[in-house]
Amino acid sequence: MPDMPRLWMRHESRPTERRAPLVPEDAAQLVSQGAQITVEESPQRAFPLAEYVRAGCRTAPAGSWVDAPEDHYVLGLKELPVEPRALRHRHIYFGHAYKGQSGAGELLGRFMAGGGALLDLEYLTGDDGRRLAAFGYWAGYVGAALAVLHRRGAFQAPLHPLDRAELDALLSAGNGGDALVIGALGRSGRGACDALEAAEISPVRWDLAQTRELDRDALLSHDILVNTVLVTQPVPPFLTPADLDMAGRRICVIADVTCDVTSECNVLPVYDQITDWCRPARRLRGGDRPVDVIAIDNLPSLLPVEASCAFSAELWPQLLRLGADVPAWARCLRAFETAVVTGAQGVDTEESARVR
Repeated sequence: MPDMPRLWMRHESRPTERRAPLVPEDAAQLVSQGAQITVEESPQRAFPLAEYVRAGCRTAPAGSWVDAPEDHYVLGLKELPVEPRALRHRHIYFGHAYKGQSGAGELLGRFMAGGGALLDLEYLTGDDGRRLAAFGYWAGYVGAALAVLHRRGAFQAPLHPLDRAELDALLSAGNGGDALVIGALGRSGRGACDALEAAEISPVRWDLAQTRELDRDALLSHDILVNTVLVTQPVPPFLTPADLDMAGRRICVIADVTCDVTSECNVLPVYDQITDWCRPARRLRGGDRPVDVIAIDNLPSLLPVEASCAFSAELWPQLLRLGADVPAWARCLRAFETAVVTGAQGVDTEESARVR
């Protein structure tokens, strides 16, 4: 049996990030099998530090991962702080650095400077190319839910975390128009469709077949558009600025779950910056036919407990195999090495386009 991994779960520096990649119950599973886990203090994490202590984890101050032993994998979710400039550890998180995104080159340069590596969770895949651990379902669920509530004028900024029962109660309280979900067969698409059904909306469901030969008039004929398609290579856009000015356009709310705004892989080049919890929606067109976009890149953190538990359940068995010669982790490392060589201008995967 290979040596058990040493994990260091860091505090998330983004103030609105309340999720955890590993929840206490699953941390206990790893510890019981010999893993060593250190969990940083975090005032915003949805799971109290005491629960990790009861699971057998060690604790450390927030941000102390920079001084962790080099044999520890640093585990997180969202972006790293800007310091240190040289990254010497093996980091496991969503780096968003392999498709030419803004800041990708700088991040990869930090790993090169320190001799570390990024094991990007987006590229932790099985032999069939599908992710082994993903937040997609809850990203789609929350994205579609926000679109419905915004359409009704029923949410107020800033947003704050909820549980599913609270969110579903909001969804069931009124009509929200009709909706189209693109990428409906993927994880995010299924989540989006379930949220719309909770709002008593039967969504139109598109997937690869419909996007290969796009019916633009049909796309524009819905009140709500939810995009959940994850594209790994540039493809023709689904929606353009000119489409928003078309006389027949009905769309008034766009929920872009994928949020590829700074990448050439963006299929909705109708906006140029993401939205956030303080300003969830941004107006793209005014007048008597307004259209708004919701593009929050940590949607599942609005349901932090449900999202974390689902993700952790998928991730912890993979973490148990860290350090072994396992194809899934080898693919992660190979994606990083390819990105370093190519300058992060698009790391290809098994398919040129897929859905979450």
